[in-house]
Amino acid sequence: MQQQGQMAAMSKEMQRCVEACMACHTMCEQTMSSTLQMGGGQAEMQIMRALMDCTELTRICADMMMRRSPLMAEMCAMCARACEMCAEACMSMPNDPQMARCAESCRKCAEMCRSMAGAAA
Repeated sequence: MQQQGQMAAMSKEMQRCVEACMACHTMCEQTMSSTLQMGGGQAEMQIMRALMDCTELTRICADMMMRRSPLMAEMCAMCARACEMCAEACMSMPNDPQMARCAESCRKCAEMCRSMAGAAA
């Protein structure tokens, strides 16, 4: 029996979602660095905004899941949306391998977050 104040262990699904969020966060950070090195046209600025939104929301989403925030489902839904937008932005440069890896990571995270939010895929 659990003592009062202790939380149950995270489900496997939640743990995988936290891991996907953190992997996506890291990939977006790396992609931002790569994009900054390329220089900055209008397309790159749009990608940077999407990357910044995604990197922040994935970190916050993982934090909220780990502490079982009552706002977790809503944050997972918003995180999924940000990840999808970031994947689309990254695919505007389909010949860049870093952008392709980032888009893949974002899509995986979006799928996991949609599942955690209870939204239809």
